[in-house]
Amino acid sequence: MSFRIQGLSQHTFHALVGQPDAVLQRHRAMRRVVDSAPGYPDRITLDDVPVGEPVLLVHHEHQGADTPFRASHAIYVWERAPQRWDRLDAIPPALARRLISLRAFDAQHLMIDADIAPGEQLSTLIERMFANREAAYLHAHYAKWGCFAARVDRA
Repeated sequence: MSFRIQGLSQHTFHALVGQPDAVLQRHRAMRRVVDSAPGYPDRITLDDVPVGEPVLLVHHEHQGADTPFRASHAIYVWERAPQRWDRLDAIPPALARRLISLRAFDAQHLMIDADIAPGEQLSTLIERMFANREAAYLHAHYAKWGCFAARVDRA
């Protein structure tokens, strides 16, 4: 079964890139400089940001549906992200090197399944969850910190 994982769009965060700290604060955001790698998983490239690069720590609503599962969390966004991850049947580097919590949602945006897997075994878990025809899409979260990593769709 084929699947597609995409990073978030750079356009979503365009208004914050390069802004001074006072502007970032008004948007519940802050700038950090990467001091270790891996350690700062970017949600656009879905890879870890290189040491010395600026990242934005932003509040991001990843589950905006008006259900009890509406959710948001802090995420890192690389200010100079070169290209958005968008591939079929491939696990992005930042997910591949971490323990991932995968959550399945139905067409009404209700969670119908959840499990964890090491990143290198994530494809198998994605296939298992999508074997359930009720699963409309999946959300991957970094299990240790609990923050949103990426959305997984059927391809």
